[in-house]
Amino acid sequence: PDVNRGGGHEMAESQNIEWKESWRDEYLKWICGFANAQGGKIYIGTRDDGTVVGVSNPKKLLEDIPNKIQNKLGIIADVNLLTKDGLDYIEIVVSPWSFPVNYDGEYHYRSGSTKQMLRGNALTNFLMSKTGLKWDAATISNIGIDDLDQESFDIFRREALRSGRMSKEDLNIENAELLEKLDLVIDGKLKRAGALCFYRKPEKVISGCYVKIGKFEGSELLYQDEVHGSLLILADRVIDLIYLKYLKAAISYYKETRVETYPFARDAVREAVFNALIHCNWADNVPVQIRIEDDAMYVSNCSMLPFGWTVETLLSTHVSKPYNPDIARVFYRAGYIESWGRGIQKICDACKNLGAKGPEYIVHGEDIMVKFSALQSTEILNSKAQDVTKDVTKDVTKDVTKDISIEVKILALLKENASITTTEMAERLSVNRRTIQRGLDALKVKRKIERKGGKRYGYWEICE
Repeated sequence: PDVNRGGGHEMAESQNIEWKESWRDEYLKWICGFANAQGGKIYIGTRDDGTVVGVSNPKKLLEDIPNKIQNKLGIIADVNLLTKDGLDYIEIVVSPWSFPVNYDGEYHYRSGSTKQMLRGNALTNFLMSKTGLKWDAATISNIGIDDLDQESFDIFRREALRSGRMSKEDLNIENAELLEKLDLVIDGKLKRAGALCFYRKPEKVISGCYVKIGKFEGSELLYQDEVHGSLLILADRVIDLIYLKYLKAAISYYKETRVETYPFARDAVREAVFNALIHCNWADNVPVQIRIEDDAMYVSNCSMLPFGWTVETLLSTHVSKPYNPDIARVFYRAGYIESWGRGIQKICDACKNLGAKGPEYIVHGEDIMVKFSALQSTEILNSKAQDVTKDVTKDVTKDVTKDISIEVKILALLKENASITTTEMAERLSVNRRTIQRGLDALKVKRKIERKGGKRYGYWEICE
């Protein structure tokens, strides 16, 4: 729409026009919104219907407004003096800009006839469309290479060597050079992906970067854990914690061989958790969440399917389109994932091999969830018996994992006597040694205890 400089005419506000009676600095947000969208015009000295009422200080506005736009937004806009019926008013013409424009760190966007402040996925997708960069490729200035965690590098080197994705010669270099090889540094600055993968406290970068696990019975939460650390530490510990503490294994025997089968395929759960860590939109500040029930497990993360994709696309053969490509590259080099979009097929195959129902993918807006249905104990035993032999000679027993209180009781005993043996603990608590060992393993995974010294003269140190 155009406005005649001499006379002008009335028109309603639209996607590209705003009418304002007087200038306020908060209108810089509207200018920011126009610059990030298709551009637009703001008229100062007009009513909402476009009727010109004039401004009392046009010359001052002609000087102040351009300076404020440039100083606050870093862009230039045309600011013109117009006149109608002897009344002066101001026209601000904002062009669309090719780079993201922000107002005090806020990204505003003109959508329809309203201004929105972009957050979460909307902000991520906007920045990607403007810059061509993914969220995890942006550099950060408050964390340097020297701040990174050595254990995370040790985990990466161990797994990359074990998987054969990198050679011993490739890995026998300084951490800084390794980051360069992984393309996690730009002009000496660490990419966000580098910090999340190798920084001990990634929540200083993005507050929701951790994993929450909960055991539920119906709607009641029985117990839960939060696992914190770099993404490599999370990848290294979460699966063990789930299988040590949260799941019950069905036990069968063939002759003298004890066979344990869990209700969820470990390879499938592992792949789903790794996918959640890689594809999570961490900018939403929401952790990866794992809900475990007796008959189902849900792994969910904040993310969005690639444009045009559906759940059917996920479950069919598809190309790899990682939400965070730099994070995905680290996980690939560590041997945690495949690089050709085969992750979901591996999940389906693992469930099938167990004899369980295939995974269900549930997409709710900016949340993606995968549901695993548990294999019932009778099905587990029948399936395992067929694999081993049809001549199973012993009755089936079930190993029931003790609840979280066993860990509390073990800690109490260790505080009383750091050198107490597992046999003594089992006798004191009236449980078997296996239950004690599972409790000790869970406490070690959560870094609440650490074994010191040898088997004969060793003791337990409580890490609190």
